[in-house]
Amino acid sequence: MLGAVRGGGLSIVSILDLGAADELLGGRARRPSRDVTVAEAPARDARHPDVVAHRALRRAVFVDEQGLFRADAAGDLDEHDRDPRAVVLVARDGAGAVLGGVRLAPVDPDVSRPDLGWWTGSRLVVAPSARRRTGLRVGAALVRAACARAEAAGVLRFEADVQTANETLFRRLGWQRLGDTHVEGRPHVRMRWPVGRFAELVAATKAPLGELVAGLAGSGRHVGDDGCPVPGSDVVAACDAILPAMVERDPEWAGWCGVLVNVNDLAAMGAAPTALLDAVGARDASFAHRVLTGLRAAADAYGVPVIGGHTQLEVPASLSVTALGRTARPVAAAGGRPGMAVRLTADLHGTWRPGYTGRQWDSTSTRTPAELRAMVAAIGPDAAHRPAAAKDVSMAGVVGTLGMLAEASGTGAVLDVAAVPRPGGTTVADWLTCFPGFALLTADAPGAPAPAAGPATSAVCGELIPGAGVALRWPDGELTGAVAGGVTGLGAATTGGTLP
Repeated sequence: MLGAVRGGGLSIVSILDLGAADELLGGRARRPSRDVTVAEAPARDARHPDVVAHRALRRAVFVDEQGLFRADAAGDLDEHDRDPRAVVLVARDGAGAVLGGVRLAPVDPDVSRPDLGWWTGSRLVVAPSARRRTGLRVGAALVRAACARAEAAGVLRFEADVQTANETLFRRLGWQRLGDTHVEGRPHVRMRWPVGRFAELVAATKAPLGELVAGLAGSGRHVGDDGCPVPGSDVVAACDAILPAMVERDPEWAGWCGVLVNVNDLAAMGAAPTALLDAVGARDASFAHRVLTGLRAAADAYGVPVIGGHTQLEVPASLSVTALGRTARPVAAAGGRPGMAVRLTADLHGTWRPGYTGRQWDSTSTRTPAELRAMVAAIGPDAAHRPAAAKDVSMAGVVGTLGMLAEASGTGAVLDVAAVPRPGGTTVADWLTCFPGFALLTADAPGAPAPAAGPATSAVCGELIPGAGVALRWPDGELTGAVAGGVTGLGAATTGGTLP
């Protein structure tokens, strides 16, 4: 993000007050000029007033003032200016005068290749007159706005080549120094903005578990698993509750998901589902009927009977389901070891559930019963091969769930971003953090066969390593941190025994 600048929250709007942006994105409140705004425009639209202004200012500073680029017709223009995904953010004061701008774009400008969420910031420039205006801090506000815009776009790796004179500014804004580099023969510093999307999801969904269930989680090989083997039998039990807000908002879908999540939990344990019990709370009989309609439809589709439960009326909406399955050899999440290959087997069919874009992928409601049952049986008792370890992808997403598998196994994990199978039309960030209809993470010896999961897609996309946490590996071989350590706080399971 080279620039002449001397002297996290997410944005979903195109105009931002600079002072408000500073405060929203973690800086101190600075509101000396409330009418200064930052506007967004497509970088390749050479006729857009903001793009025209940004390009003119870039040329004035980088070509005429600094001599960083040649003084020909192209000036400092490059392939990112032609990328339809690239955007520019331009700051103006209340009178419309341009104060500065910055450009954001995928590192790879080839639109024929998938956008992996690896972006770069560049062409950060502040007008000479704005550098002298006390209290504006245009450069800092533009950098903060760029970080917010990048995270809103699902960027997972955001870097910039910064002029050495601006390294201190970026450090103060939370950027990390990666090393020295050069742009057009001039010394620069490569820096990275730490994207916290995965850590925030883990903190919100799984991190409190260790303390909350202390004394209840038992001990043994299956701590942290999706289901629980019942001592003295070949029965595996699983239990999940649906968020009350989801039950209230979409009762039929909540009923369907009550079955879905429990059946998937059993599938990850290598158990064949045999029965379900439900507990439903509803304001009236009509609402309870809607929840149970969805639950009944899913039970029929998966071929698992509802053998009992409890229904209560005149109470807030709620739903929990318990599932029972059978296997003589449960697959534990704790079976992973360093050097094992990590595989994601996922159903890429479907679309985002209406009202839950970026959060819930619905691949199951339009599948046939035969397809659903084939996926659930992927590593079941009759499977030709069963992996060493498995977990189904939960509300912690692919990365958080991989962190749980690694935590139970006493290892760390690396996920190859480019190798993860994902549906078309989804960003990598959304896919790695959403709740998918069916997605199973397994760890096994390199070269082991893929689960026989019917219509699901399967690919090796990482490995378990010594240590803890989850890192993302990028096409250039670089590793970026995703989850720093254990996800749940339950720690590694022991090598033998079962829950009491």
